[in-house]
Amino acid sequence: MVIVGAGHTGGRAAHALRAAGWKGPIVLIGTEPHAPYERPPLSKGMLTGEKALGDVTLYDEDAWSREGIAHRAGATVGTIRRGAREVVLTDGTVIPYERLLLATGAEPRRLAIPGAGLPGVSVMRDIADSEALRARLGKGKRLVVIGGGFIGLEVASNAVSLGTEVTVVEAGPRLMTRAVPAPIEERLRARHIAAGVDVRLGRQVVAILGTDDVTGVRLDDRSEIACDTVLVAIGVVPRTGLAAAAGLGVDNGIVVDAELRTEDPNIFAAGDVCSFAHDLFGGHVRLESWKNAEDQGPIAARNMLGAAETASMAPWMWSDQYDVTIQIAGLPDRGSRIVARQLDPDSVILFHLADDGRLVAASGVGPNGSIGRAVRLGQMMIERSLYPDPRLLADPAVNLKTLMREQAA
Repeated sequence: MVIVGAGHTGGRAAHALRAAGWKGPIVLIGTEPHAPYERPPLSKGMLTGEKALGDVTLYDEDAWSREGIAHRAGATVGTIRRGAREVVLTDGTVIPYERLLLATGAEPRRLAIPGAGLPGVSVMRDIADSEALRARLGKGKRLVVIGGGFIGLEVASNAVSLGTEVTVVEAGPRLMTRAVPAPIEERLRARHIAAGVDVRLGRQVVAILGTDDVTGVRLDDRSEIACDTVLVAIGVVPRTGLAAAAGLGVDNGIVVDAELRTEDPNIFAAGDVCSFAHDLFGGHVRLESWKNAEDQGPIAARNMLGAAETASMAPWMWSDQYDVTIQIAGLPDRGSRIVARQLDPDSVILFHLADDGRLVAASGVGPNGSIGRAVRLGQMMIERSLYPDPRLLADPAVNLKTLMREQAA
């Protein structure tokens, strides 16, 4: 069994193969020098120094040899030979496979503007990125974050905690446009502004200034913002080049069925890189989240061994910014109506209903730890394709667990 991509998805898949009873060789190939690790701490605890590499790795150093998993670190696959069932590394090494899992993840979008290659201009995707950015933050430092999505805003909140002066530049009319509904965005934007972040909406960076190092950015209104560091956080694109070169279907990710199998029955794909058939939402979706990597790696592994599990869980993700948590289950953009449930003065859950009344998402914002149970119950209702009464959803006196049971009966 060969796994290309030694990130969260690939690491979980490798160990799941052993847990499912596979006794043969397992080869895990990754371009990074590190063993598989979790990425959310890169913009959180690792950035602030609260966590180190050992705190974010999936398994201890001995786990790979103990399980008989060959981890090829710092290696890159150049070609897949589907007919021969082989992958060829860029150094010429040929590795045969019985089944192949592509867990190549995604890579940050880059800016094609003057100054984009200057020292001090960074992205946030791996440990090296997090460590390099952390070294440039602190009291008296100035950071410009380009992009108002989750990664950019998490970095902004943690940079502020280190004493850094932060400006966020977002081209859209509001922050987190694709990810969260307006009421939650308004709450988070207000929290950033209260913390001293300069939020610039509806503006684009047209040039990054500096000669030997970044000294500022120029916006499309010709204004300039002085800074020492720039983080480009404008989203990611799935790493599909290897699959496309092998003739596999690619459409906003490597196209797979609900069991994470490509059109080639011997090749699977999972995690950020795959566009998979999702029964709950119809058609294909591609998800970029810790939970998706955590779930899909083991599912793909078991299916490589002949199981027929489907990746049918409702999506779930979270973001911690300052003393506030956002949690989202399902896909809010599939809803046409929002029903709000005020849990307490500082916490609210928004239930997103489709045109036919089916619950398709639940999103919440509040102090850390205050919304988790309600969002989890919303996730369970989504997975059961329930049509809850909007009046009962809105009433905080109605127990969501009881409502779910009554609807499912």
